[in-house]
Amino acid sequence: MEKLDIIVKTLEDKLAEDVNVIKLEDSSVADYFVIATGNSINQTRALADYIEENLHKEGYELLSNEGLREGEWILIDAGDIIVHIFTQKQRKFYDLDNLWEN
Repeated sequence: MEKLDIIVKTLEDKLAEDVNVIKLEDSSVADYFVIATGNSINQTRALADYIEENLHKEGYELLSNEGLREGEWILIDAGDIIVHIFTQKQRKFYDLDNLWEN
């Protein structure tokens, strides 16, 4: 299974809300941003843990993650894919969906 498919399936299976995949054209940052919302800090942390676990099972390793302690905006760097898991309040505030959409 491809890395992007694993990430999206994990988020959907674990009931993340409003999962959005943005293909980044001509970006040196990554090929894709995946943005999702958790209903609580506990859920955002759990979503990040499940993504890491499921990628590891398929032989993929993460480069890094940030924000687990606070849990309001968790960033997972999976190399060519950057995952942003927000609480509802933080997602609305930072509005990455509109910032990065083509």
